[in-house]
Amino acid sequence: MMRIVIIGGGPGGYVAAIRAAQLGAEVTLIEDKYLGGTCLNIGCIPTKVLLYTTDLIDVLENDAKEMGIIVSGYEADWSKLQKRKKKIVKKLVSGVSGLFENNNVTTVTGKGSFLNDHQILVKSKNGDGSLAKESIIDFDFAIIATGSKPIMIPIPGIDLPGVITSEEALSLDSVPESLCIIGGGVIGCEFASVYHAFGCKVTIIEMLPDIVAVMDHDIAKPLKDKFAKEGIEIFTSTKVGSIQKTNEGLSVKTSSTDGEKSFLSEKVLVSVGRKPVIDALSLTKVAIETEAGAIKVNKNMRTNIENIYAVGDCNGGVMLAHVASSEGIVAAESIMGKKSNIDFRTIPYCVYTKPEMAGVGMTEAQAKAKGYDVKTVITPMYINSKAMIMGETTGIIKYIADATTGEILGLHMAGPRATDLIVEGALAIRLEATIDEIISTIHAHPTVGEALLEAAHAVHGDAIHLMK
Repeated sequence: MMRIVIIGGGPGGYVAAIRAAQLGAEVTLIEDKYLGGTCLNIGCIPTKVLLYTTDLIDVLENDAKEMGIIVSGYEADWSKLQKRKKKIVKKLVSGVSGLFENNNVTTVTGKGSFLNDHQILVKSKNGDGSLAKESIIDFDFAIIATGSKPIMIPIPGIDLPGVITSEEALSLDSVPESLCIIGGGVIGCEFASVYHAFGCKVTIIEMLPDIVAVMDHDIAKPLKDKFAKEGIEIFTSTKVGSIQKTNEGLSVKTSSTDGEKSFLSEKVLVSVGRKPVIDALSLTKVAIETEAGAIKVNKNMRTNIENIYAVGDCNGGVMLAHVASSEGIVAAESIMGKKSNIDFRTIPYCVYTKPEMAGVGMTEAQAKAKGYDVKTVITPMYINSKAMIMGETTGIIKYIADATTGEILGLHMAGPRATDLIVEGALAIRLEATIDEIISTIHAHPTVGEALLEAAHAVHGDAIHLMK
């Protein structure tokens, strides 16, 4: 029986473990901290628990009365929300453990590092940090899935008390009166939504010209407009120089073309990206090649060492949980002799703010840069009946299509259910579908999904529900 060892129990590692076991391998997974990794414990899942509550607060404050619900008063209880977050995370982690038991995956607690290309040393520690024991695991194949950690920019004051990462931001004992967020990407904007909803004064500082730069430029605008309306301040093209402790709190010193400014806040959240975690793996002992701090892999996730693979954030690719899981399946199937691959054109990018944002395929700028003659259209969400019923008419749909063939190159949206609906765009790009094929596909009524159909009609100038 093929012996596969996996280092890391996040969405890349645990999915690879289950898939390899399904295919008949003897699987051992090494995890130092907790099953589910960053995503399940201190990332995707707990963040979305908090964001769902902020959506409910938004409905109570802005939409309930119009919907026929008179709320005489309510209290947003941060401590109870924290308990709910922990309960959901615990249940999902328990689910992973149950799946491992069901699939006969062995779990070993500790830090794994390579001794050679067929042995891994595992060190486990006691609660006080002292070494508990060491063991050696022999393997035929190994999959590295050690994930990533937040980047801390090297500026004066970055290590001051009150300067936090996304991990601490998920579990603060109380909501601060003010929060300065360094980095206006996905993580920064999601936390801005959460803390603003709980009464915190939020300021976002972003070095790039726009927030959520991973999204198409037009798609980010509805969120920026909503943030501005709510009083969340955004400063783009702004660089942070230092953080200083004062009697009033933390002072964030910045510079831009408008000059130098200081922002005072109780807490400072640093969310400028993540970097691979590979330092403790002893990769030099097996001569695994790295590049820019990440493990180099081929399309099958194999490193330069024939029997060692790397999936997820540690290989420096797209740092998303669903990408890590897909890569884990590819690695497991490749090891077990099955032909497998990923179409990276179909990776959905999602932001769980309100409005939600999602995109797949090329942005308009990317398509033009690649030399495509593109046809684009932007249609508003306010003409959609289901969005109107839900009271969520802020948002847009944008197609990027090849002007000659009509093939869909990208789909981007902001609005209700965007993160669920983006799968239609991913499948369309995977199948090289055209705008006409979306038009000829009947969409249920009334649904938010009809907005995709309406936007497809609009590409040809034939939108049914838009005035000429």
